[in-house]
Amino acid sequence: MKLYPKLILDALSKVRYPGNGKNLVEAEMIDDNIRIDGNKVSFSIIFDKPNDPFMRSVVKAAETAIITYVSPEVEIKGNISVKAKQLNRPDPQNPLPEVKNIIAVSSGKGGVGKSTVASNLAVALSQQGYKVGLLDADIFGPSVPKMFGTEEERPYAENIGGRELIIPIEKYGVKILSIGFFVDKDSAVVWRGGMASNALKQLITDGAWGELDYFILDLPPGTSDIHLTLVQTLGITGAIVVSTPQEVALADARKGINMFTGEKINVPILGLVENMSWFTPAELPENRYYIFGKEGCKKLAEEMNVRLLGQIPIVQSIREGGDEGKPVALNPNSITGLAFADLARTVISAVNERNERKAPTQKVELG
Repeated sequence: MKLYPKLILDALSKVRYPGNGKNLVEAEMIDDNIRIDGNKVSFSIIFDKPNDPFMRSVVKAAETAIITYVSPEVEIKGNISVKAKQLNRPDPQNPLPEVKNIIAVSSGKGGVGKSTVASNLAVALSQQGYKVGLLDADIFGPSVPKMFGTEEERPYAENIGGRELIIPIEKYGVKILSIGFFVDKDSAVVWRGGMASNALKQLITDGAWGELDYFILDLPPGTSDIHLTLVQTLGITGAIVVSTPQEVALADARKGINMFTGEKINVPILGLVENMSWFTPAELPENRYYIFGKEGCKKLAEEMNVRLLGQIPIVQSIREGGDEGKPVALNPNSITGLAFADLARTVISAVNERNERKAPTQKVELG
């Protein structure tokens, strides 16, 4: 009898793949290249994984179907090969191709409100209509889950394009991932540097971040292996350095700026954010008390020729919002809500200006 591909496909449509119940043709598991040479027929069956548990049984069922529904004279046994799908692996040079801008929020020392600034900046950008992601890269002291009221959330993995990806928690329009979602919130995270770096890489490359206008990275304070991991994994659009106006914080902020602008790392500085600029009582919004000094970041910005992106006052609601999981940027009419809305607009302007004047930042290759 005359053999042709449709006869073979009709027979294979009688074979169901146990993993999803679809027949092999419907599930698009048959390679388009069906080869026929006289009575000899050969083709490939494509599986999602190279170690698929149903591989042998499916091949045997396909052989039986062709002999049964086409002809017992067809030479098929031993002529069916198997292949695994080409998985949608991340490009090591650009693991987040759908992310337009990556902003690292850093501080030279702890306690200056860096995570508060990062979280509220993310919310403020979202409220202005942008697609925003927030990665809590402070591996040893994750605080973003607390600030968003998501401490009890547990992200799950989903197969997307042949890869198991972590689905970020989404709240207030911001996609969030943090190591805090995967550890006991009351236990200290004690990891060696390599373990922490690998965990961070996984949150970046295995997160289902999708399309984002701004991807905010809340970095650990100071300078560490985590900072190097980030600049070696991602091309960072620009860095924001957070400080208070007091001299001891400004000294560390200066070191942070120098780290990013150093010859080996060379990440553009978008600007400085002065947090805790002054204390304003909620009942006396016109009053300002300069507890930590006045305009220290403004002077440092002028000295180092970087932009002062914003000044955030201390108001009791900023602490309450963080503790209650409701960032103050959610209320754009409050004193601090207005400050973060202004900060978001200034950051957008700084990013646009940076993108117009400079080429995209490349990943750092450190020997």
